[in-house]
Amino acid sequence: MQRLLVTGAHGQVARALTAQAQGHFACRALDRTTLDITDAKEAEAALRDYRPDCVINAAAYTAVDKAEQEQAAAYAVNRDGAAHLATACARIGARLIHLSTDFVFDGRTNVPYQPDAAAAPLSVYGASKWAGEEEVRRIASEATVVRTSWVYGPGGGNFVRTMLRLLQQRPQLSVVADQFGSPTHTHSLARFLLHLVRHGQGAGQTLHWADAGAATWYDLAHMTRLLARQRWPERVWGDVVPTDTAGYPTPAQRPRFSVLDTRSAVAVTGLTPASWMCMLDQALRLDDAADWLPA
Repeated sequence: MQRLLVTGAHGQVARALTAQAQGHFACRALDRTTLDITDAKEAEAALRDYRPDCVINAAAYTAVDKAEQEQAAAYAVNRDGAAHLATACARIGARLIHLSTDFVFDGRTNVPYQPDAAAAPLSVYGASKWAGEEEVRRIASEATVVRTSWVYGPGGGNFVRTMLRLLQQRPQLSVVADQFGSPTHTHSLARFLLHLVRHGQGAGQTLHWADAGAATWYDLAHMTRLLARQRWPERVWGDVVPTDTAGYPTPAQRPRFSVLDTRSAVAVTGLTPASWMCMLDQALRLDDAADWLPA
């Protein structure tokens, strides 16, 4: 049984990974209290102690707007932490799968981004994740970089859970309708990542994985509302109305179009992404309500 180490244990991606890894991998998930990846010595000690066959780096600084004021903190995790893990993996001969983001692109296109497209991040968050990718490639040439987008899952801090909370608190929400991406459920992302580990695929490559189809934030909020009304009809749900980026200014600039082209990942693995609407429907119908709705 392969030994797997997952960083960022309390994050939504890591939780999905550890749940799906049960019975298939000897999996250890570490949070910041047990492995601070910004500390090179801690990273080396943790890997030397466990001797994993593979490390999935799901730890990240993901507060996109706050990163504009906390640049050092974002780079410490997203760039330096990635470099420390890559160095530790190289020293013990472990494989590294490093998670990155669609925010490394500027969104000034209407065509899904292929993995070799030029990076041009608009925000500190995006720039710090791109810097982390570059460090991983420099240090560990056999590492796999996996970019994903608009991730949500039960129990995590994400857009879908935020919408479910606000739609019960406010009669109407204005949501941006001119930014496009691919909402991605943690279940499908974890399935893809563990497939790479199990079959030893993607070494030395950058791959894109996201649920199929494009959506705006408004589309995602609107579909969340429709599905929530079906599952929890006894609750009162507010309305969702579209606005544009100018009508909802944020400290960090976001790409207008960051849909990821997943064809190379499909060719490598043989897996096919499910549509984002199907995955959202499945999540809100089948997951525990307590994971989605505030107490």
